[in-house]
Amino acid sequence: MTIRILLIDDHTLFRSGVRALLQRQPDFEVVDDAADGIEGFKRAKQHRPDVVLLDLNMPGLSGIETLQLLQQDLPDTAVIMLTVSEDVDELTRALREGACGYLLKNMEADALATMIRRAAEGESVIAESMTQRLIAQMRTPVRAEDTAPPPLEPRSSPASPALTPRERDIVRILSRGASNKDIARELDLAESTVKIHVRNVLRKLNLSSRVQIAIHALARDLND
Repeated sequence: MTIRILLIDDHTLFRSGVRALLQRQPDFEVVDDAADGIEGFKRAKQHRPDVVLLDLNMPGLSGIETLQLLQQDLPDTAVIMLTVSEDVDELTRALREGACGYLLKNMEADALATMIRRAAEGESVIAESMTQRLIAQMRTPVRAEDTAPPPLEPRSSPASPALTPRERDIVRILSRGASNKDIARELDLAESTVKIHVRNVLRKLNLSSRVQIAIHALARDLND
């Protein structure tokens, strides 16, 4: 299967370099690129790509604003934020707005290709260093004067009693960063069955992505 990719980034040299790297992959097709959010949104509607690589900080329409437009008109397109920002607040906002991934521009080309393939398969992808920062922030004691809830906190009960034993197995393995295929192999299940379990976990925990499931598990020691 060919994965159709659109690049949106205001840095011409970076955009050209990423395009050249991705075009070396036999299963990738870079359908277009754009230097700003408005033009990127127009070209996304024109090409309807499988994956959009979107810069976070751009003049004019920001990456988050572009993401919101893409989510409204192209909800089936996987949007990965590709940025230099290591700000946890920007990560959490991007995930809440519907991004399926948050990667840093200093990553290796092969790793980027792997993440794009995973995103095209419906998985959430996030830079490991950002995952660690997010977990550290969630585990920081909340001061009495802080009234805002911790980021990505589900509204289900702390012990998540609604999860079945099989769903807890899924969560435990998923928290290690495993793909659906890996989970299916470890639990001797069909990959389609794993997908159903993941959807059920998302619904029961009132979460919206696999990344949030993993963070939930780590924060509540459900990965043991």
